[in-house]
Amino acid sequence: MDRRDAVKSVAFLLGGALSATTIGVFLEGCSSSGNKDNKNLFSSHHEKLITEIADIIVPTTSTPGAKAAGVGPWIPMMVKDCYPEDAQKAFVKGLDDLEDRSKKEFNKSFLEMSVKEREQLLGKVRDETVAAQKKERDEIEATRIAEENKIVKKSEKEEAGRPMNAKEAKPSKPYFFAIMRDLTLLGYFTSETGQTKAYAYVDIPGRYDGCVDLKPGQKVWA
Repeated sequence: MDRRDAVKSVAFLLGGALSATTIGVFLEGCSSSGNKDNKNLFSSHHEKLITEIADIIVPTTSTPGAKAAGVGPWIPMMVKDCYPEDAQKAFVKGLDDLEDRSKKEFNKSFLEMSVKEREQLLGKVRDETVAAQKKERDEIEATRIAEENKIVKKSEKEEAGRPMNAKEAKPSKPYFFAIMRDLTLLGYFTSETGQTKAYAYVDIPGRYDGCVDLKPGQKVWA
């Protein structure tokens, strides 16, 4: 299994933990419909920001973090190769907005901030993203229910040509932090470091055990 296949497998295992934007990317086979002339989508400053943000999301603890796993350079590649243009633009804008907020709230660049300050700012962005996603889901659900009620009130003859209206879903808005979180987790847990350091790993097991009890505090098997 190559790295891209591994990413797809982990994406589906994480399921609901990923944003609708990322799930859509992998359901479509990671074939970007976005800007094809995107070699200069990210500046060197953007790439440094991405590396440091990823290391806040998966920091070094008893195991190496995202930076040690080489997740930083992998994320821009995935955004350019796999995500649609609207998600690419949202991601770059998110990086720029984060840098602007760093200077406004802490009077310094994100790269100059302490780990505690970075965690504080990213915590705000995370909470804002979660709230915006919930609001969007609630609006979509309310629209769906309203459309279903309209169809019920109309005769079958009037709706014969449009039987799927109530099931049509509005595309989810791409959110910078959601994409950043998704790709950090996917990149880390499909890297050699993530598979061999964060998980319990046996290169060539002597036999197959379909069900193995975990001891308290034991790592999940890779």
